This record gives sequence, structure tokens and C-alpha cells, in this order.
Amino acid sequence: MTLAAPLSAPLAEGRLDTGDTAWLLAATALVLLMTPGLALFYGGMVRTKSVLNMLMMSFVSIALVTVVWLVAGYSLAFGDDVAGGLIGGLGHLGMADLGPDSVHGSVPTLLFATFQLTFAIVTAALISGAVADRVKFGAWLVFVPVWALLVYVPVAHWVWGPGGWIVQHLGALDFAGGLPVEIASGASGLALCLVLGPRLGFKKDAMRPHNLPMVMLGAGLLWFGWFGFNAGSALKADGLAAAALLNTLVAGSTGLLGWLFVEQRRDGHPTTLGAASGAVAGLVAITPSCGSVSLLGALAVGLAAGVVCSYAVSWKFRFDYDDSLDVVGVHLVGGVTGTLLIGVFATSRMTGGVAGLLDGGGLGLLGRQAVAVAAVAAYAFTLTYGIGRLLDRLLGFRASEEQEHTGLDLTVHAETAYDHGVLGHGAPVGHSALPSAQKVKPQA
Repeated sequence: MTLAAPLSAPLAEGRLDTGDTAWLLAATALVLLMTPGLALFYGGMVRTKSVLNMLMMSFVSIALVTVVWLVAGYSLAFGDDVAGGLIGGLGHLGMADLGPDSVHGSVPTLLFATFQLTFAIVTAALISGAVADRVKFGAWLVFVPVWALLVYVPVAHWVWGPGGWIVQHLGALDFAGGLPVEIASGASGLALCLVLGPRLGFKKDAMRPHNLPMVMLGAGLLWFGWFGFNAGSALKADGLAAAALLNTLVAGSTGLLGWLFVEQRRDGHPTTLGAASGAVAGLVAITPSCGSVSLLGALAVGLAAGVVCSYAVSWKFRFDYDDSLDVVGVHLVGGVTGTLLIGVFATSRMTGGVAGLLDGGGLGLLGRQAVAVAAVAAYAFTLTYGIGRLLDRLLGFRASEEQEHTGLDLTVHAETAYDHGVLGHGAPVGHSALPSAQKVKPQA
């Protein structure tokens, strides 16, 4: 049995296990917490004038993806295959025929569907970091559900759905989402960067994170939630879940150390932003491989991601694409790194038979992983670019120069994260200290 089998098993009646159910309930809550954690991580990295907008882009993704997933997304991703491994059917449209007595493996089907929903939510929210500070909020409200249905759902079916072509036909491995989560979001972020163009002042103005303690807090919550993300993907409270959890801790740690090592040698200063980014890079890379590599393999995967991603985040300046919060440099590059390294470090003891290069399996698995990476990256980039161009033509995807210059918090949400004017000038409570010229009518 390959390690992908628990997620790709057909929807069939099984025997409910209360221990597995209890663990997956906890894991589902942990993964949902990752989206507020991501909001804080991203929110601390932007400038003060767009903090609330950054938080809102993550939080609204929870609501939008939930509705889309329950209406059609789950059925299309995990319903019986109807198109040669490309997409599931609509037999469970609106969660039809999935009552509390329906069982998937050893857990309630409704719980499995909710667990998978939390993956879809955080994946959509991840993209927002690539286009921070310059997206119309109204256009984002349209983009998220469309992207979830047209990009995330098909890729999830390819990797985890019954009959999905990547696992069932190609034979590539992805335990917890390197392909549908990390690579799909990273490639999509790159596409939107090209659709929207760079921020005002890109490569000219300082665009430093405004609140590094917030970044660190967000990274900590992400790391905490990632245990549910990876270990929960075993769908059982067993030894594989324990191994995935430990591998997650190890890779996050070595990713952090690898990034700091590069910073020290290159810049002479290890930074808190580097520590947070390195940990996330290691966690990204171990996501697809946590159920297939040994402890030493996890150490190597995390370290490789920390080093490679620390260099990759600077590519945007060389190739002139404005990836605001390094979604491409961390999630796309980290996801590719971790997915490919399965072909090197996978052990038959973890996978139940499939082995990577160092375990005597030859180059076959590495080749299959490369095909899967290329297919998902190309699909996500192409579809997202098309969606972005269409929305830009129909609605206008980018905020106006006035909104971007003033800040999206004030112009879109009519709020500010920090009332410096009130505190600094002693304005009475309930009175705005903003000059009248800054009182811009909110726009979507």
C-alpha cells in the first residue's frame, strides 16, 4: 500500500473508530487555525496602511471557500471519478447522501470532508501574500471561489481523489499537500503577480515588515497548526501519524537553521523574519514528504528548503515580478523542493513498498515526482493567469493608485489598525485625528 492510499480511498462504508475520529477532530481544528495564523504572519509583513486588508483577505477566504466546498467542491474533488482521473462527479452535490452515519475509512465522512475543507481554505488564503497591498477587495471576493473550483478542486482530485491520475495512474506520492496546496498556491501567486504588476515603488521604496512580533506569532501558530495538517493526513491515530508529526517538527527546525545560516554568511545578521520564513520553508517542504521519509530524510528536506528558499526570495528583484510576501520564493520553491526530494529520500518502511533513490528504488520515483510537479505548476499558473486576466477585464483587479498610495485599510475598509494620530495628538475619544484630505470614501 502506498502512503497516499488513506486520502485516495473510495468513499465507502467502513467501521468507525472513535480514536481516529477524536484525532481527526483535533487535527481539523488545528488546520483551521492555520488561516488566522497566516493572517497574522502576512499582516505583520505588510506596511501599517494595509494591515487590516491583509487580515481580511485570509479571514474572508474561510467563509468563501466553505460555501463553495460544501456546495460542489467536495463532490468534485472526492466523488467517484468521471473523467479519466481528472475530476470527480456531482453525486454529493450539496453534501447529498452524506449523513452522520456515513463513514470514510474509520472516520465520519462529514469529518473527512471538513478536514479537507480546511486545506482548501488555507491554500486560497496563501495566494493573497503574493499580491498584497494592491488588490481590489471586491475582485478578491470573486477570485477566491472561482479559483477554488477551477484550480484547487481538480488538483486535489488528481492527488487524493478516487481514481486521481497523479496517484492512481502516474504513481507519484504526496502525503499532505505539496502539489495541491504549496505548488498550486505558489504558481497561482506568480500568475497574479504578472497580471497585476508590481506595487507602487517596487525596488525603489523601503517596504519593510511593520510588526515582526506579529510575524513571529503568526509563524508559531502556523507551525502549531501544521501538526494537524501533516499528522492528520494519516487519517488515523497511529504510528504513521506520529512519524509525520515528528518529521514536521524536525523539518521546520532545520529549515529555520538553514535560512539563518545563509543570512549570517550572506548578510552578517540572522533576523527574526529569516527565522520565521525559514521555519515555514521547512514546513512547506516536509508537507508532501512527511509520510514517506525517515527522520534523517526530514532533516535533509527541511535544511535544503531553508537554504534554497532563502535565495529564491530574491529572484523577484532579478526577474522583476513583485511577489510581495514571498509566496513564490517559499511556497512554490519549497513545495517543489519537498515533492522532488521524495524521489531521493523515500523509504519503503514509511511508504509500505515504494522507495526513493537512496533506499535502492532508482530514479523512477524521482521522475514521477517531477512529472507531477510540472503538471500541477503549469495547470495552476495557466488557469490562474486566465482567471486573473478575465476578472481584470470585467471588474478591474487592481486597486487604484489613490487607494494604494493612501492604504487599503482606510480606503476599502474605513478603518486603521493603529490610531497613531489619536495617541500622538491627544484627540478626544471618538474623534478622528486624520486630516480631512485622508478621509477617503471606502471603495471595494
